[in-house]
Amino acid sequence: MFPLQDTVRSREFPIVNWLLIAANVLIFLLESSLGPRQLQGLLTVCGVVPARFLRLGPFDPIQLLTIFTSMFLHGGWWHLISNMWALFIFGDNVEDRMGHVRYLVFYLLCGFAASLAHIFMVPASTVPTVGASGAISGVLAAYLVLFPTARVITFVPLFFLPWFVEVPALIYLGMWFLSQLFNGLFTLMPGMEMYGGVAWWAHVGGFLCGLLLVGLFARRRRYRPWYPDEFYPW
Repeated sequence: MFPLQDTVRSREFPIVNWLLIAANVLIFLLESSLGPRQLQGLLTVCGVVPARFLRLGPFDPIQLLTIFTSMFLHGGWWHLISNMWALFIFGDNVEDRMGHVRYLVFYLLCGFAASLAHIFMVPASTVPTVGASGAISGVLAAYLVLFPTARVITFVPLFFLPWFVEVPALIYLGMWFLSQLFNGLFTLMPGMEMYGGVAWWAHVGGFLCGLLLVGLFARRRRYRPWYPDEFYPW
């Protein structure tokens, strides 16, 4: 299933969410302008390398900086598009409920926790890890908590025919998290640390961090107990 749209409309312009998307796209365009050796050097220097992080120590300022720089680097067009599309669909509503500054801090903290989870679970890995998916996983968790009755319009290619299905956000995001967890558990098998080239535990860590922090970052002002537009047809 590929998400197309959710049924919740944001009430304020999500400036931080758009700035995050723009920053990721612009940095990826910069990556694309580099030669293979330069690009590999950039990813190695600015990505999170668990073995290097633990060898130099968690208080090394350069290694701490890589946790943040890695959030804005991507390994390919599909990596970038899939991440930015998820941020576009779900991030605006989370920013709407948190406010601009709180949302930015929340996003960065989830990305930070995601990197630490990846480092802890695959400490011997020497593969640079990049991508915004850990931070976005926290955004998905916040969306799940803040909009449990929302629905996600998904595209399902079935026998070459397009099917558009409304899936409750609780089910869609719950299934997504379970898939990340099970894939993460699979990587615990010997030799499978980077199964699929995906940092599964970063997704799990970012999601759990989002669940823990969303209550602290959601604005305290009164909201109606439900949003009528959560039930509008697409």
